[in-house]
Amino acid sequence: MSSQVLLIRPGTTLYDEQNRVQGVLDIPLSDQGEVDVDLLAGRLVARERQSPLSALYCGPGESVVRTAEVVGKALGLRPKRIDEFRNLDQGLWQGLQVEEIRRRNARLFRQWIDDPRTIRPPQGETIEEAMDRIRAAFRPLIRRHHGEAFGLIAGEPIGRLIAGYLKRLPRLQLDEFLPCCGYEQIDVQAELLNGNGNGNGHRNGSP
Repeated sequence: MSSQVLLIRPGTTLYDEQNRVQGVLDIPLSDQGEVDVDLLAGRLVARERQSPLSALYCGPGESVVRTAEVVGKALGLRPKRIDEFRNLDQGLWQGLQVEEIRRRNARLFRQWIDDPRTIRPPQGETIEEAMDRIRAAFRPLIRRHHGEAFGLIAGEPIGRLIAGYLKRLPRLQLDEFLPCCGYEQIDVQAELLNGNGNGNGHRNGSP
């Protein structure tokens, strides 16, 4: 039997709207983000009738936790925070607009988009360091929820790393546009715990 992870993106922040790198900076939802999260909660309530969640987890960070509170209240679930699902630390890039990083570090930024595993943002962490904590956090969750569906709210780009891990994707792509407040359901085989098996997922619920 496989488990299912409903991977949920949080609502927008001012940094999202300004196309700035947020990373581990603690930025609240914007006014539009609050509206979008309310709409997201309504969509998830409708989905819950067909496939109920057994639990809801989230990473740290104000926008993620606030999204989890609203969604959890709508679904009747108390979200549990797991610090290992914190966003990718992008060091000195955090707070800068993406275009500004592109201008200042054109070659490094292009490599970050094309092959992010080979890059450490200045004073940040590598993809592999983030993947190590993702793997460690998921092992007990998949055992605990064997054959069940559970929700996880995580920001970007850590959400993309989580999806890649669960789906066993051979390559990470960081320049693909993913809307805030979307969600995707990913079927995860138990063999993932041993580093084998495949996860298959499909996107749904985009605004």
